[in-house]
Amino acid sequence: MPCHNQQLNNVSSGQEHPMKQVRFANSNSSVPAVVSNSEPSDATTQPDSQDNLGPQLKLLPLNDQIRELQTIIRDKTTSRGDFVFCADRLIRLVVEEGLNQLPYSECTVTTPTGYKYEGVKFERGNCGVSIMRSGEAMEQGLRDCCRSIRIGKILIQSDEETQKAKVYYAKFPPDVYRRKVLLMYPILSTGNTVIEAVRVLKEHRVQPKHIILLSLFSTPHGAKSIIQEFPDITILTTEVHPVAPTHFGQRYFGTD
Repeated sequence: MPCHNQQLNNVSSGQEHPMKQVRFANSNSSVPAVVSNSEPSDATTQPDSQDNLGPQLKLLPLNDQIRELQTIIRDKTTSRGDFVFCADRLIRLVVEEGLNQLPYSECTVTTPTGYKYEGVKFERGNCGVSIMRSGEAMEQGLRDCCRSIRIGKILIQSDEETQKAKVYYAKFPPDVYRRKVLLMYPILSTGNTVIEAVRVLKEHRVQPKHIILLSLFSTPHGAKSIIQEFPDITILTTEVHPVAPTHFGQRYFGTD
């Protein structure tokens, strides 16, 4: 499993694994993006309005199921029960793809019939970090996939006087710097909160290239701000659109 509570040896040693990639948000290319190493893909590029955000921004392959979930979440007439149900489904899809971005190695197992099967296994030693409070909505989806994964938390709010992002609380696994970090924050609007969270992780010796940001919706400005500040970070989301559903946290937790 990619989520066992053990150290990630290749992170500390500097050994790199090829990243499995999904649909790129690259507006300048007319050629479909590569989904996996040297294999053809039917993935499509994104509209010009996304400002050529580059390969660090990855979008889930769009299909009617994801499109419907996005529509229900954005619809102001959606009941809270339906909102939470559809949000949880979309979160699960993002988490599953986030796990697919983690490093792996080849292995051989023996089936019950004695057959040798050549497969893969994920490297161990990953953790999740949620940016409170809306990021906590994604924790259960991660735990559903990884029962023993450790999850840290960061609380960041705007200072009433300066309006700048301020860290009020941060708690991580002691060896977080040795792990791949799945950073969870569902809505990227300005990107300021995530930028501050990554700075805190860097203070704990986590390298941005070992951070995978899991998000549901992003604005072009939010994604661009994060990538400009941390070019090595990976952002995974379902949609990049100028208008983000900023009501997500209130609707999900019933505080609207």
